[in-house]
Amino acid sequence: MQIEVCPILVFKDSLGGKNSIDLNWLARLLDDIGNGSSLVEASKKSEMSYRGAWGKLNEAEDALGIPLVVRTKGHGSKLTEFGVFLIQFIHQMQVGYRDSGQMHQNILLKEIKKFQKTESVKWKFLSSSDSIIQKAVGEVKGIDLKIAGSGESLERLLNNEAHIAGYHVSDEKSSKAIHHRLSKNDIEIFPVMRRVQGLMVKKGNPLNIRTIYDLVNRKVRFINRQIGSGTRLLFDTLLLIEDIAPSEINGYLQEEFTHSAVANAILAGKADVGLGVKNIAIENGLGFIPLRDEVFFVAMKKEMLAQSEASKLIRKIRSYSSETPGYKAISLNRQIAGWL
Repeated sequence: MQIEVCPILVFKDSLGGKNSIDLNWLARLLDDIGNGSSLVEASKKSEMSYRGAWGKLNEAEDALGIPLVVRTKGHGSKLTEFGVFLIQFIHQMQVGYRDSGQMHQNILLKEIKKFQKTESVKWKFLSSSDSIIQKAVGEVKGIDLKIAGSGESLERLLNNEAHIAGYHVSDEKSSKAIHHRLSKNDIEIFPVMRRVQGLMVKKGNPLNIRTIYDLVNRKVRFINRQIGSGTRLLFDTLLLIEDIAPSEINGYLQEEFTHSAVANAILAGKADVGLGVKNIAIENGLGFIPLRDEVFFVAMKKEMLAQSEASKLIRKIRSYSSETPGYKAISLNRQIAGWL
């Protein structure tokens, strides 16, 4: 970044109005005229239109009450004696200003950079993939969101590599265990919304998929989520409950990193089914078979609570989830009694 502090000439009229002219610009214009350039040529060099330069020159002359340039038809423009003096005055002022002015310019630039750095500080928010989370963050300045699995988000928060973490769980036992660990590390947990996870399928469900058991069919192409994501953990838990080996699922090792990416894979014909949230299926015109409700939490260090961005983020998430299909806002711990 480069800045330049320039001296200006300020004019005040009898009515209290003000106008100003950059003295560096005026000196360059007068210099060019004094060296034989016409006003047309001088105005071009000063990167201003002839009409604009002439107007500025007239303003200066009217305010000073002294002509700076004599315009003679057929003979161009010449500097008056005062015009010559004004150039010398500005040059002498610039010589004295150069040292002190540079010092003040450097001080100003240093402060600008310092405040720019302060203003650009971001609170790091790692969260499991969710469109409500992304929408809410987009309306809260100062928060930098990175999509990561629930597990990674929590570990980064515990290791002081993030200020906020978003994660989701689908059973009370897991939720209690996570809550216990976070609480021991002075981390506050806020339930923000319920959402529905299920199987996203092609419109009309041409393969008539109804349950997890229907995935045990080599003709059915599944698309999975990445290891460490809450959705992947949910899917593995469901397989364990139903006593289905991962090797029986065609596509178990094929992974995507967001719910939207899974939906896009199905739309593109790369897969027939994948696990995801209801609202993504609705947005993409896909069929949806609900499997499990889950609770989404936002966790943060206690010192983060004093930041206005934190409370605003939580309010935004709860607000959007209350009006989005497949979600339900949670604002009180008693709404999920037994999970914490």
